[in-house]
Order: sequence, then structure tokens, then C-alpha cells
Amino acid sequence: MIKVLSSGIYTAIQDLGRTGYREIGVPVAGVMDRYAANFANLIVNNKEEDAVIEIVYGSSKLEFLENTTICVSGANFSAKMDGKSIAINTVLSVKKGSVLSFGKRVFGVRTYIAVKGGVLSDVILGSRSFLKGITKKIALKKGDAITINDGLKQIGETKSKVKFNKEYLFSNTIEVFKGPEYEWLSKEQKEKLEQASFTISPSNSRMGYILNEKIENNFASMFSSGVLPGTVQLTPSGKLIVLMRDCQVTGGYPRVLQLTEKSINVLAQKTTKDTIAFKLKQGV
Repeated sequence: MIKVLSSGIYTAIQDLGRTGYREIGVPVAGVMDRYAANFANLIVNNKEEDAVIEIVYGSSKLEFLENTTICVSGANFSAKMDGKSIAINTVLSVKKGSVLSFGKRVFGVRTYIAVKGGVLSDVILGSRSFLKGITKKIALKKGDAITINDGLKQIGETKSKVKFNKEYLFSNTIEVFKGPEYEWLSKEQKEKLEQASFTISPSNSRMGYILNEKIENNFASMFSSGVLPGTVQLTPSGKLIVLMRDCQVTGGYPRVLQLTEKSINVLAQKTTKDTIAFKLKQGV
């Protein structure tokens, strides 16, 4: 078991989300940064689909009530074990009673903790991921207990290393495909979309990121159509909304761009006032 001593701004259990339920209105959800979460699971010999702990902006503190093995990956929030700095993106043996804490932000927004054997919670519609309207909890709170797989606590010492490519954490380039309504755009609108920088507004969450800069338009209204994580919608006000993991399954705004999977990971590690630039994939 792991006891939550402090949950910070947002701490939750997430896996790769729910697939096959969009027809009944259930979002995919799951970890925002799949690269970091998958890497953490890989390091402790878990399966990619095993659930992890997702922490936003650090400030959380966890007490381990049993021996286990973990990996911390993604954003760097000056992680410490029992007050001593620890390395991220590597195997860490944890003793019963140890306390993992996160402090000052170095880079990134979301940190992931993989525990050997996976983090356990109720499986609903094939996933352990917390999601409003689907699971009892949408976030962990102080005093909560996190169940881990008792049968797979620790792995032996290893000298093997896997490189974590952290370049994406510092990139502001968002690679995209053309969206279904891309051709609605004029030449000038396309040029602005592809050449300008856009700033992330305070309105950013697991559902979507609203960008500050506008692309003026007078598009006619359209029927609601299917959207996915990474869909970029252009609103009548000119603001762009980049949909993220917890987004709805349909939307009524023109879908002008679609982020690549890698770019969703990049954006998941950005926050208010960060700037991004769209890069249209060649040949698309």
C-alpha cells in the first residue's frame, strides 16, 4: 500500500485509458503523457497497460507502507526520498516507511510513478483511469491509500540502462496533420496557423487547452462531428482549442488540425504562458 500524505494540485491513477466506448460517449482518457508513463512502466518491467500515478505540478507526498520498486519519469519536480534527492528515469528500490516527495519545478508539468506490478484500483470499462462521471474518484486526496500488486514488489539489482529522451519536454514544436475542415481555411488563415506562435491560456486541463491568439473567421455552423484527443478546433471567436485525453467524443467546431501522438505528449508537459508552434507534417 501507498498512503497519500499530500495530494498537491492533482494526483490520480491513470493507465492507457478506455477504448471501444466512444459510441456511448465515454472519452478515452488515461495518462496525458504516454511516453513518460510507458517509460516508467518499462523500467520496472511492467506492461504498458499497467496503471501508474500521475502527478501534476509536484507538491505531493507519498508514504510507502511496504517494500517495492518504482520509477519516476516525466516532469522533474526535484523528487526526494526521505529528504534526499533521487534520480528519475531509473529503477529505485523503496523500503517500507519511506516517503517520496516532490518540490521545486525544474521542467515539465506531469510526473509519473510506476510501481512494480502496477497500481491497482477498480477496473471500469476496461480501465483503472480516474474519469469524472465514470469512476468514484477523479483525484486522490490526503489520507487515501493506493493498493499495489503484493505479489510483485521488487526486482533484482540491474545495471541495464534505457535512455529517456527528454528533448520533447523542452520542444515547442507541435507536429500536426490536416484536419477534416482544414481546407475551409483561406490562404492567409493557413499561413497564420502554420507560421505564428500560440500561447497557452490559463484555461488548460485534461479536457483541452485553449490558446490565446485568434484566427478570425466567419465559418457557418456545422453539425457535431467526431473528435479525438489531439483534435484542434477553431471556434467562432477565433480561439483555438486543442482537445486532450479527457475530451468529449463529438464537437461542433471546425476541426482544422490533428496532433500526432508525440505532440499530445509534448503539449501535456506545457502550461499557462508557454508558447507553441504548429508544424504541418509533410506529405499530408
